[in-house]
Amino acid sequence: DEPLLRGIFEIGKRSCDVVLSARRLRWSPILPESPTGDSSVALQAQEEIIEMKDVFSVKLKRRRFAGQKKGGTLLGITIFKCLNKEENKITDCAIHLNNLSEDHCQSWFRHLKEILNGFQNRPKSLKVFVNPSSHKREATHIYYEKVAPLFKLADIKTDVTVTEYEGHALSVLKECELQAFDGVVCVGGDGSVSEVAHGLLLRAQIDAGKNTDYVSKPVRAPVPLGVIPAGTTNILAHTLYGIKHAVTATLHIVMGHIQAVDVCTFSTPSKLLRFGFSAMFGFGARTLALAEKHRWMPSSQRKDFAFVKTLADLKPEECELSFLPLQILQEDCHEKDRITLLYLGSKDQWQKIQGHFLNVSIMAIPCLCSMAPRGLAPNTRLNNGSMALIVVQNTSRTEFIKHLKRYTSVKNQFNFPFVETYTVREVKVQPRLKSGPDAQENVCLNAEGNYPWNIDGDLMKAASEVHVRVHPQLIDLYGVNTDDLESSQATCNCI
Repeated sequence: DEPLLRGIFEIGKRSCDVVLSARRLRWSPILPESPTGDSSVALQAQEEIIEMKDVFSVKLKRRRFAGQKKGGTLLGITIFKCLNKEENKITDCAIHLNNLSEDHCQSWFRHLKEILNGFQNRPKSLKVFVNPSSHKREATHIYYEKVAPLFKLADIKTDVTVTEYEGHALSVLKECELQAFDGVVCVGGDGSVSEVAHGLLLRAQIDAGKNTDYVSKPVRAPVPLGVIPAGTTNILAHTLYGIKHAVTATLHIVMGHIQAVDVCTFSTPSKLLRFGFSAMFGFGARTLALAEKHRWMPSSQRKDFAFVKTLADLKPEECELSFLPLQILQEDCHEKDRITLLYLGSKDQWQKIQGHFLNVSIMAIPCLCSMAPRGLAPNTRLNNGSMALIVVQNTSRTEFIKHLKRYTSVKNQFNFPFVETYTVREVKVQPRLKSGPDAQENVCLNAEGNYPWNIDGDLMKAASEVHVRVHPQLIDLYGVNTDDLESSQATCNCI
């Protein structure tokens, strides 16, 4: 940690001896010698340190007259850094290094910029999608008031598309020159993020010359995806950051914190439906389908109505579930204690269960949210190559409500005789269509003969079997692994 520069700046109205190295900036107040040798004076001169990895911008500080855009009297240098707060929150703060010498400040400025430019993962150019319809139509305000100023401060160039209709981001991603960007950012809810992630991965298959109708071995996304929470639930953002906070999400993107994440393919026998992270069939899908039919209602009212109505009409769906199980082999201490998984057998060793199920959840990520502090699928991880299959068999409405309520606590929400959980790598869901007098009991089937699926908060429809595969670390997301966050177990404020 050899010193690169040493000089005097005024910091907080005190003259300080400042030393810059490649790893950190440190300073201590310059104090007059005590004629009596009093040690209490020396104790006041404690050194302060900034780690350069926490700095995201440095600017020359000038005094300018009103309307003046260039020039002005040089006052010193301002350093902008990330400051860790409680509950996984990150904010930005500024440290002013005052010195009136032009040559002195220019030399320090150049060295500081060189150090910042050495952080390779930090983006220089971003493609941004803003969904103005998300939640309370606040995404545009969040972006221009909270996100864009930080991108500008970090000298990140942006190309912004404000989406106008469902599928707009997907169509743009198919055509835009992705090599011109270091990453893609979505400002919106889970549905918007899912569309952008799907678009990125679909574009990767197209660029690789692969058939996009059926994808067995997909290609990784070409650039990382950043998630700025501006929706109702924000499951993906909460799982990445441990909190719903636009500034925290933005600073993770600015700092280039990248987390590899598993992705699922959802396919019918003849067609790829979607790339996604989680899905529900049964109660979770029917609730979303009913909410979509009442789009004229305000968001919160629509979802509450759909939840209560679907609960009142609670009926099971007859299904056959086939899956390839996984077994936890050991803890691999060489890679941050990531769980290593062992595939059981070959493709012909499928297990099957058949019955009447109220809900089927298939999730490749823990899915943290305010309704589930431990996650909807707490037994899986962001990038361990597995999915959680959670099957809720037919039971009384009272018992089903007890199961749903358990998600809001830190207790085991699966400790019920009618709930079964599996760790899997592939799942096939085959609804059993009734005929004759019992045909009216096909509660999932809509008028077009399709069954609804809730895939990352987006309503998808399929007329037949859906095959779900997990693909390890298929996409990089800007964020951190919340498994490593000290307070990730209970920091959920997203609704």
